[in-house]
Amino acid sequence: MIALAVFGTGRIGQVHARNIAALPGVRLKYVVDPVASAARDELAAGLGAQVAAPDTVFADPDVDGVVIASPTDTHAGLLLDAVTAKMAVFCEKPVSLDFPTVAGVTTQVEASGVPVMLGFQRRYDPNFRTVRDRIAAGTSGRLEQLVMHTRDPGPPPVSYVRVSGGMLRDQAVHDFDQARYMTGEEIASLYAIGNCQIDPDIGAAGDIDSLMVTMLTASGRMVQMSNNRRGPLGYDQRLEAHCAREVLFIDNRPQNDLRIAGPEGALSAPPMDYFIARFEAAYRNEMIAFVEMIRNGTPPLAGIRDGLEAQRLAEAALVSIATGAPVALSPDWQP
Repeated sequence: MIALAVFGTGRIGQVHARNIAALPGVRLKYVVDPVASAARDELAAGLGAQVAAPDTVFADPDVDGVVIASPTDTHAGLLLDAVTAKMAVFCEKPVSLDFPTVAGVTTQVEASGVPVMLGFQRRYDPNFRTVRDRIAAGTSGRLEQLVMHTRDPGPPPVSYVRVSGGMLRDQAVHDFDQARYMTGEEIASLYAIGNCQIDPDIGAAGDIDSLMVTMLTASGRMVQMSNNRRGPLGYDQRLEAHCAREVLFIDNRPQNDLRIAGPEGALSAPPMDYFIARFEAAYRNEMIAFVEMIRNGTPPLAGIRDGLEAQRLAEAALVSIATGAPVALSPDWQP
């Protein structure tokens, strides 16, 4: 029986906790959240877990791994505590909002040999996996252009913007990760433009709500991202991979497959309301993969180095926006 602990009982922490509890041969032993709440206590009670302090978890030799889904400013410390305790880690992105801290933690994790998986759930979505596999196998021919759209239903609260790392490190980092994942290459240059067109309070908090990025890989593949904090049609998350032999599309997933037609035209269901619903299967697959990493040593699709490289692109995009110039990226580039 594999025993796990979940740090954080917010929205994504609850998703991971429930997915863990549903896996055969796995026990959710601890739930950790310093903020007492009915949601925390009900989650623990409903899943047969114990509410515990971090020290209790890291001192328990029966714990095989931890899931870190707590606030971002706690990720680096908890991750290193888990590595010291020789516990496998699943950590939500980003590891830290401070890039040197991310680089330092990555170095320590890789030196330790402790397996660490990063929460880039799109890599575990069946549609994204299929596109990636066809490209990697050569079925589609050489990937030439990759276009991605990510638009939230509406802007987040400013209180969240201030602590999340902003649009680049929080929302767009998933697209930066996919740029590397789909092309199978590192990004050689990047040019980004961004401003605040939707919510003035987001601008006042020092962030943007509208973003476009163009990237070029070392071999000349082109990648374009369009990100927005407001999607009039709902959660808008699409991808197009233009290859030599075929074009691969990932479209928005509707809430249902019903289509209603009449003399005035036809109506179909809107997209799923947000990323939790859209990537429901991906989140389940992530926890399955995390357990397989612990049980069989199966390498995850997203490791600690992938978190570093995706955030490196986010930091480069911030520099490009601030300077109005492209950024040339080397393996050791830092903001």
